[in-house]
Amino acid sequence: MRTSNLAEIAPNLELGQDGCWATRTRSIVSYPEEGNALCFSIEDSSFWFAHRNRCILEAFKLFPPSGALFDVGGGNGCVARAIQECGLDVVLVEPGPSGVQNALKRGIRQVVRATLEDAGVLPGTLPAVGLFDVVEHIPDDIAFLAGINRLLIPGGRLYVTVPAYQWLWSGEDTLAGHFRRYTISTLRRLLEKAGYSVEFATYFFAFLPLPILFRRALPYRLGCASRTVAKDAVRSDHELSHPLVGRIMDTLSRRELSKIAELRPLRMGGSCLAVARKR
Repeated sequence: MRTSNLAEIAPNLELGQDGCWATRTRSIVSYPEEGNALCFSIEDSSFWFAHRNRCILEAFKLFPPSGALFDVGGGNGCVARAIQECGLDVVLVEPGPSGVQNALKRGIRQVVRATLEDAGVLPGTLPAVGLFDVVEHIPDDIAFLAGINRLLIPGGRLYVTVPAYQWLWSGEDTLAGHFRRYTISTLRRLLEKAGYSVEFATYFFAFLPLPILFRRALPYRLGCASRTVAKDAVRSDHELSHPLVGRIMDTLSRRELSKIAELRPLRMGGSCLAVARKR
């Protein structure tokens, strides 16, 4: 997307000296500012972020965006960089200052430091929107998704990932500022109520629910773990402690990715992925 086009569809934006678009208004979001710094320290070496990126890119291959994809709430640009490196047009939309700076360090070419609402994006102007682990941070998820729907062009696509299963709730969800977790059924109903037709929906990270249950959720529910989650504990969850574990995870991830490539939805997983089109 050319710079002039971006200015036309979001009249509240002003181009700063750092090459980043921004607004004077800054809304409060349910994501701790220090969360971007924590994620930035683990994203490049994390099997979780790497596999999520591969699943997202596979969804783009199966259901391509019809124009620039707006990665809303894209944090440090971890997904945006993967999209950009694949030759797709991406605009990172992130209200957090630290996330924006980290995205610029990663070489993201089009960055907006604002929410879509603050940017004043005009209705019917966005070709595609990505919400990658964003919706769970929104108090009123259906109103938020309906608002995104109004901004999409006719037939524009929405790509969504969210954490799965409320019974996997733990201190990590509280630390991250989540309001809820989802199932494929609840996510599908939510998208349909917000004005979308769901084209594909699947779980992924099929190998994670049991480890999350026993490592995080059960200790949290039973009061055996501190309600305050240490950042070092979050980092350790993203590290593969042994080369053999890494090979096993790689094999499982490849099998999972091949099923998604064949449009064969997984029946369970630690996360949900959906592609939907504006009705």
